[in-house]
Order: sequence, then structure tokens, then C-alpha cells
Amino acid sequence: MKREPEFFSSQELSLLYIAKRLKEALALEQYLTDREIDYLVEPDHYSGGIIFRSTRVGAFFYVTPETLDATRRILREKGYKPYSPD
Repeated sequence: MKREPEFFSSQELSLLYIAKRLKEALALEQYLTDREIDYLVEPDHYSGGIIFRSTRVGAFFYVTPETLDATRRILREKGYKPYSPD
């Protein structure tokens, strides 16, 4: 379920996914909400493009470290590619 930053208090969150389009972000919000997964979503900048690199704005989804692995599995089952720091 979508939560405000205050819900997580001072707990450190892990980046789960970066949605690059609004339609994708809204679909992911619904998917996580339907599964009752607590998450935080915030707009942020990322670099995109192969030949012409530019800075763009995306929806960054965060979850608690305790739920990160399970949530990544759930996203992969749906066809999403979760963020990986590698």
C-alpha cells in the first residue's frame, strides 16, 4: 500500500524499481497495493538514452529491506525488471 515517508519513520528503505512512464508507475502502484505491500514512491531524476544521454524524471519505488527480496520475486513473476545495483 502506498505510504507517506512518515510511515517508515527513520527506517532506511531500499530502491525496488524505477518507473520511466506514468502509465507504468500507476500499474505498479496498483499491483503492489493489491498485494498489500507497503511502499514509498517519489519522483527523482535518472539518466537515460544511448546516443543522446539526458536527465529524465521517473517514479522511484522503495520498500523496506526486509521485504525487498520477496517483492523483487513478485515483480519478476509479473514481468517487471526490479532495480539491481549491479
